[in-house]
Amino acid sequence: MTKLYKTADGPVAETVDGFHLLGGLDWDSLVNRDKLKTHIYELTISCKPSAEAEVAASMPLAPIGQQEVWAAGVTYFSSRLARMEESRDAGGGDFYSRVYEADRPELFFKSTPARVKGPDEAVRIREDSDWDVPEPEITLLISPSGNIQGYTIGNDMSSRSIEGENPLYLPQAKSYDGATALGPCLLLAEEPLPADTGINLEICRDGNSAFRGETSLNKMKRKFEELVGYLFRETSFPHGAFLMTGTGVVPSTDFTLQSGDEIRITIEGIGTLTNPVE
Repeated sequence: MTKLYKTADGPVAETVDGFHLLGGLDWDSLVNRDKLKTHIYELTISCKPSAEAEVAASMPLAPIGQQEVWAAGVTYFSSRLARMEESRDAGGGDFYSRVYEADRPELFFKSTPARVKGPDEAVRIREDSDWDVPEPEITLLISPSGNIQGYTIGNDMSSRSIEGENPLYLPQAKSYDGATALGPCLLLAEEPLPADTGINLEICRDGNSAFRGETSLNKMKRKFEELVGYLFRETSFPHGAFLMTGTGVVPSTDFTLQSGDEIRITIEGIGTLTNPVE
C-alpha cells in the first residue's frame, strides 16, 4: 500500500514503513508522470519515516495541482434510473437510457483546480436550486500520457432540480463554486482496484444519520480504461487529469441536502472524505 498526501508541509508518502515527508517537492512535478508508485517508493528509500510526517498527513489538502477535473455520467444502472426519473417531465429521460447502452460514454468537464475543495472544507448547494445531492465517486488520477496512476475519492455535488429541468442545463447543475471535493489522499496502485471495492455514503444532519447508501465497483457498467480512452481521444492534458467515474449511490427523490449537513464518503483502501455543506 502506498498513499500520497498533499499537505501544507509538502507531499507525504505513506508506505508500510510509515509516513515520509518528501520535503519541498513541487506537487505537479511529483505526480505528473507514469510509474508514479515506483517513483514514490524510490524517494522514500532515503527518507526516514517520522512523526512529523504523520501529523502533516492527518491534515491533508485536496490532492490536486494544475489538473482539470472531468466526470463520467450514467455508469451505474442506479444512476441511469435516477437520471431518467428526474428528467421525465422535461422529456429527457430517454437520453440517459440511450447513453447507458451506447458505446460512447457521457463525459463532461467538472472543475478547475481553484474550485476544488479538500477534506473538511465546505462544499456548496446552489442558491437557485431546491433539490441537491452529493455523488460519491471513485476518481482516477491520470498521467499526461493517459495512464491511470492512482485513485482518490470524489464528491460530485449535483443540482438535480436544474439538470432535471433540462439535460442541457447539466453544466450549471454540475460546475459551480464549491461543487467538487477530492481527497483525502491518492492511493497509488499499479494494479486495478479489486472489483468488490466498496463505496459508502453517509449524510449526517443535526448529529444524526439522514441518509446511508452503498455500492461496489463491480456494479459499474464501464471499465476505467474505457472512460480514460474516450477522455484522451481528442484532448490533451499536459498536467494530467482527474476523472470522476460516476456514482452508484443516489438518494431518493424526497431527499435534498441542507446547509449544515455533513457528507462522509468512504471508499475501501483509500479512506474517508468528509465535507460540511454551506
